[in-house]
Amino acid sequence: MKTQLLPLLLLATTITLLASKSTTTADITAGMADFPQATPAPPDYPFSRAVRAGDFVYISGQIGATPDGKLAGDFDAQARQTMDNIVAALHEQNLTTADIVKCTVMIDDMAKWPTFNTIYRSYFPGGKFPARSAFGADGLAMGAALEVDCIAYAPLKK
Repeated sequence: MKTQLLPLLLLATTITLLASKSTTTADITAGMADFPQATPAPPDYPFSRAVRAGDFVYISGQIGATPDGKLAGDFDAQARQTMDNIVAALHEQNLTTADIVKCTVMIDDMAKWPTFNTIYRSYFPGGKFPARSAFGADGLAMGAALEVDCIAYAPLKK
């Protein structure tokens, strides 16, 4: 059930874009590409770190995995590493957290919510936050304490 949420989010976003008078199917598929990964993922993971669809860049769910593929220590360390991984994926595309329009947070222990919020805030200077959804989740990849995916707005140059 949980693995079905991302395709539904992508579908809803695509439908919203198609319903817009200024966006066409050609706009959405133009520039669609897989982006290279800064942190190599194990070859058996069937997803891209980020994908562009029209004016949007979808950052796959990031967990607190370090470049060697191991989870960072405690919850705080994983939360910071998760956000650092998002920043790295954005940086590969010359984007920043200021370009993020939506994030989804999946957190294993909702009691850690205030701690996560403190860490999350530090990645958005000036208090300009994207829209955000969150839910408790059990059994995240690699036993991670949390996972965050984001959508960034990055208009194609015409």
